[in-house]
Amino acid sequence: MLNPDIRPQVVTDCQQLLDSEVESKRGVSSIAVKGAYGMVKAVRPGIIHDAVEDLLDKMVDRLQPFYADFQSSGGGSLPEYLSGRGDEVSDALLTITDERAAKSHRATIKKAYGKLRPQGKKHVQEALPGVGKLVEKYATG
Repeated sequence: MLNPDIRPQVVTDCQQLLDSEVESKRGVSSIAVKGAYGMVKAVRPGIIHDAVEDLLDKMVDRLQPFYADFQSSGGGSLPEYLSGRGDEVSDALLTITDERAAKSHRATIKKAYGKLRPQGKKHVQEALPGVGKLVEKYATG
Protein backbone atom coordinates (compact mmCIF):
# COMPACT_ATOMS: atom_id res chain seq x y z
CA MET A 1 0.00 0.00 0.00
CA LEU A 2 2.94 2.32 0.51
CA ASN A 3 4.64 1.49 -2.79
CA PRO A 4 5.23 4.85 -4.52
CA ASP A 5 3.78 3.47 -7.76
CA ILE A 6 0.36 2.73 -6.23
CA ARG A 7 0.30 5.16 -3.29
CA PRO A 8 -1.61 7.89 -5.19
CA GLN A 9 -4.40 5.41 -5.98
CA VAL A 10 -4.41 4.13 -2.38
CA VAL A 11 -4.81 7.71 -1.14
CA THR A 12 -7.62 8.35 -3.62
CA ASP A 13 -9.37 5.12 -2.60
CA CYS A 14 -9.02 6.00 1.09
CA GLN A 15 -10.50 9.44 0.47
CA GLN A 16 -13.38 7.89 -1.48
CA LEU A 17 -13.96 5.42 1.37
CA LEU A 18 -14.05 8.28 3.86
CA ASP A 19 -16.42 10.33 1.68
CA SER A 20 -18.66 7.28 1.24
CA GLU A 21 -18.71 6.51 4.96
CA VAL A 22 -19.67 10.08 5.83
CA GLU A 23 -22.35 10.14 3.13
CA SER A 24 -23.83 6.86 4.39
CA LYS A 25 -24.45 8.19 7.90
CA ARG A 26 -28.11 8.42 8.84
CA GLY A 27 -30.05 9.71 11.80
CA VAL A 28 -29.58 12.62 14.15
CA SER A 29 -25.87 12.00 14.69
CA SER A 30 -25.28 12.19 10.94
CA ILE A 31 -26.02 15.91 11.01
CA ALA A 32 -22.99 16.55 13.24
CA VAL A 33 -20.74 14.20 11.29
CA LYS A 34 -21.68 15.56 7.89
CA GLY A 35 -21.59 19.15 9.12
CA ALA A 36 -18.17 18.82 10.70
CA TYR A 37 -16.78 16.98 7.69
CA GLY A 38 -18.08 19.67 5.37
CA MET A 39 -16.68 22.39 7.62
CA VAL A 40 -13.25 20.80 7.69
CA LYS A 41 -13.28 20.47 3.90
CA ALA A 42 -14.34 24.12 3.59
CA VAL A 43 -11.43 25.28 5.77
CA ARG A 44 -9.06 24.24 3.02
CA PRO A 45 -9.93 22.47 -0.21
CA GLY A 46 -7.83 19.33 -0.51
CA ILE A 47 -7.43 18.94 3.25
CA ILE A 48 -8.91 15.43 3.28
CA HIS A 49 -6.56 14.24 0.53
CA ASP A 50 -3.60 15.83 2.31
CA ALA A 51 -4.62 14.33 5.66
CA VAL A 52 -4.93 10.85 4.15
CA GLU A 53 -1.54 11.27 2.48
CA ASP A 54 0.00 12.38 5.78
CA LEU A 55 -1.62 9.64 7.85
CA LEU A 56 -1.33 6.69 5.48
CA ASP A 57 2.05 5.46 6.74
CA LYS A 58 0.86 5.45 10.35
CA MET A 59 -2.44 3.80 9.45
CA VAL A 60 -0.69 1.03 7.55
CA ASP A 61 1.73 0.66 10.47
CA ARG A 62 -1.17 0.34 12.95
CA LEU A 63 -3.03 -2.12 10.73
CA GLN A 64 0.03 -4.29 10.07
CA PRO A 65 -0.14 -6.34 13.30
CA PHE A 66 -3.79 -7.12 12.65
CA TYR A 67 -3.05 -8.08 9.05
CA ALA A 68 -0.17 -10.31 10.16
CA ASP A 69 -2.41 -12.02 12.72
CA PHE A 70 -5.12 -12.41 10.08
CA GLN A 71 -2.67 -14.12 7.74
CA SER A 72 -1.20 -16.37 10.44
CA SER A 73 -4.66 -17.42 11.58
CA GLY A 74 -5.47 -18.81 8.15
CA GLY A 75 -6.91 -15.81 6.35
CA GLY A 76 -10.50 -15.80 5.21
CA SER A 77 -12.28 -12.46 4.94
CA LEU A 78 -10.22 -9.50 6.09
CA PRO A 79 -13.31 -7.25 6.37
CA GLU A 80 -14.91 -9.81 8.72
CA TYR A 81 -11.67 -10.26 10.66
CA LEU A 82 -11.24 -6.51 11.22
CA SER A 83 -14.90 -6.13 12.19
CA GLY A 84 -14.54 -9.00 14.65
CA ARG A 85 -11.68 -7.14 16.34
CA GLY A 86 -13.40 -3.79 15.98
CA ASP A 87 -12.59 -2.45 19.44
CA GLU A 88 -8.87 -3.09 19.10
CA VAL A 89 -8.57 -1.98 15.48
CA SER A 90 -10.55 1.21 15.97
CA ASP A 91 -8.55 2.10 19.10
CA ALA A 92 -5.31 1.56 17.18
CA LEU A 93 -6.44 3.79 14.31
CA LEU A 94 -7.95 6.50 16.51
CA THR A 95 -4.73 7.01 18.45
CA ILE A 96 -3.30 8.44 15.22
CA THR A 97 -5.98 11.07 14.80
CA ASP A 98 -6.07 11.78 18.53
CA GLU A 99 -2.35 12.62 18.42
CA ARG A 100 -2.76 14.69 15.27
CA ALA A 101 -5.72 16.67 16.63
CA ALA A 102 -3.83 17.37 19.85
CA LYS A 103 -0.94 18.86 17.85
CA SER A 104 -3.13 20.95 15.52
CA HIS A 105 -2.93 24.73 15.80
CA ARG A 106 -6.26 25.15 13.97
CA ALA A 107 -9.01 25.85 16.47
CA THR A 108 -11.70 24.90 13.94
CA ILE A 109 -10.20 21.45 13.41
CA LYS A 110 -9.72 20.86 17.14
CA LYS A 111 -13.28 21.93 17.86
CA ALA A 112 -14.76 19.72 15.13
CA TYR A 113 -12.65 16.74 16.17
CA GLY A 114 -13.50 17.25 19.84
CA LYS A 115 -17.22 17.19 19.04
CA LEU A 116 -16.97 14.07 16.90
CA ARG A 117 -14.40 12.07 18.86
CA PRO A 118 -16.85 10.57 21.39
CA GLN A 119 -18.65 8.84 18.50
CA GLY A 120 -15.43 8.21 16.58
CA LYS A 121 -14.94 4.64 17.68
CA LYS A 122 -18.41 3.64 16.50
CA HIS A 123 -17.84 5.30 13.13
CA VAL A 124 -14.43 3.69 12.67
CA GLN A 125 -15.88 0.29 13.53
CA GLU A 126 -18.61 0.81 10.94
CA ALA A 127 -15.95 1.61 8.34
CA LEU A 128 -13.80 -1.47 9.04
CA PRO A 129 -15.40 -3.67 6.35
CA GLY A 130 -14.49 -1.01 3.77
CA VAL A 131 -11.00 -0.71 5.22
CA GLY A 132 -10.61 -4.47 4.97
CA LYS A 133 -11.71 -4.48 1.34
CA LEU A 134 -9.27 -1.68 0.54
CA VAL A 135 -6.38 -3.51 2.21
CA GLU A 136 -7.28 -6.73 0.38
CA LYS A 137 -7.33 -4.85 -2.91
CA TYR A 138 -3.74 -3.70 -2.52
CA ALA A 139 -2.34 -6.61 -0.52
CA THR A 140 -3.31 -9.10 -3.20
CA GLY A 141 -3.14 -6.93 -6.31
